[in-house]
Amino acid sequence: MAFKRTATEQIWQGRIAGVRVDTFRYDDGEEAKREIVSHPGAVTILPFDGEHVWLVRQPREPVGEQSLLELPAGKLDVEGEAPEATARRELAEEIGKGARSWRHLLSFYNSPGLLTEKHDLYLAEDLYESEAEADENERIEVVSLPVGELAATIATIKDAKTLIGLLWLQSHLHR
Repeated sequence: MAFKRTATEQIWQGRIAGVRVDTFRYDDGEEAKREIVSHPGAVTILPFDGEHVWLVRQPREPVGEQSLLELPAGKLDVEGEAPEATARRELAEEIGKGARSWRHLLSFYNSPGLLTEKHDLYLAEDLYESEAEADENERIEVVSLPVGELAATIATIKDAKTLIGLLWLQSHLHR
């Protein structure tokens, strides 16, 4: 069934996201209003050195998690910066590493019924030490996960982007 956006009303705009109400008309003539959280998009990085996956542990206040284990990630918040460039910058900022090899694996939506945020997942390999200034408000602990602990760790992950990345890696390693 095809649809067309016929109206948009911006309700609120914050630093990270906005909220709007859009009206859509479907090809059968029906109309519907949808509350939409707009987000500029984000990247997720799967840093893999052949023996370890590098993750971050950080508080996630919106969901009440004191410590959530995740792949490094960041939003597309620099005007004109390509997603891979954002991934390179975020890898250095969050875990202090760079990568000589980059590959875009896939793109996905976190919650397409509500949120416009699209994630691009990148595999970063041939890692090396690199420094970049991290966001002063971030509280990040870098975690080096041995590949042998991948399956047990996947069973404990609550973050969707991290599950997608780690399940991709697990599938890739078992080929």
